[in-house]
Amino acid sequence: MTAAPSTNCLRSRRYSALEPGPRLIVTGAVHGNEVAGTRGIERVLAEIDSGAVDIVRGAVTFVPIANPLAYAKGQRSGERNLNRRLLPTAQPQEYEDRIANVLCPLLAEHDVLLDLHSFRSPGQPFVLRGPQDNAGALEPFAHERAEARLAAHLGVARVVDGWLGVYAEGVARRRERALTPGALHEDPAYGVGTTEYMRSVGGYALTLECGQHEDAAAPEVARHAIRQTLALLGIAELPLAPPVGPNECLTLAQVIDRHAEGDRFVRSWTSFDALAEGDLIARRADGTELRAPAAGYIVFPDHGALPGHEWFYLARTSARSL
Repeated sequence: MTAAPSTNCLRSRRYSALEPGPRLIVTGAVHGNEVAGTRGIERVLAEIDSGAVDIVRGAVTFVPIANPLAYAKGQRSGERNLNRRLLPTAQPQEYEDRIANVLCPLLAEHDVLLDLHSFRSPGQPFVLRGPQDNAGALEPFAHERAEARLAAHLGVARVVDGWLGVYAEGVARRRERALTPGALHEDPAYGVGTTEYMRSVGGYALTLECGQHEDAAAPEVARHAIRQTLALLGIAELPLAPPVGPNECLTLAQVIDRHAEGDRFVRSWTSFDALAEGDLIARRADGTELRAPAAGYIVFPDHGALPGHEWFYLARTSARSL
């Protein structure tokens, strides 16, 4: 088990094969209390070092603990959320700014990112993928097919898309309300995390949510996904398991912010709880009811959300398949 590292440096381990090939980077503990990825990375590192896994083409870099301060605290964040506004900055103000100044150039040296996370509520693992190929201003992209192929082989059946677009729409509504002018969460760039940054520098990337934080099976989900990625990219000569199916492909359709301390959910929701059209989800402090506009799912409900911040997302079946 990885001991709490120094918070003064970002540790990584790189294996470079003698034959050319893709360059993969695998990250864990971007959020310090999400250790399934860290444990999964440790298992694969042990297999590489023992000779059970041989790196034969390209290169792979492992960052078991991407946020050492948050990891040492056993918390999601050190001083702020590393997976928001992940961009280099000339004048770092917070710990995560300094991490970003090291992590972002490291990401840019690679072609593919597998970012390993976990979540608070019980539920099945799922993968978050990027947009369709496009030349738009928000998130231009040209690797949709490669990303979909990788998503199909990670070993999970649920695939979610639409993150940055729906986040930007939420930012626009937040600005209209002007509750906290100039706040970071009113900037579309605040929606940029590891995968979004990787796509912005020409690569492709997936976030794998390996399961609930304390689920004993979650590290094995991470290990399997890493091995599958190494096999698919040809970096290691490992057997490639077939895709898990049938896939459940969903898209994020809307983000709802919490407006006041008195805003309350009507029940203890967990991600991917199903919603029928008209289902009551929450009530505002003034009594306004928030109901599902259509059949779908609630995703990322944050029972501790601060007023003016994202509270929950609504998802529906995606028109995109793998």
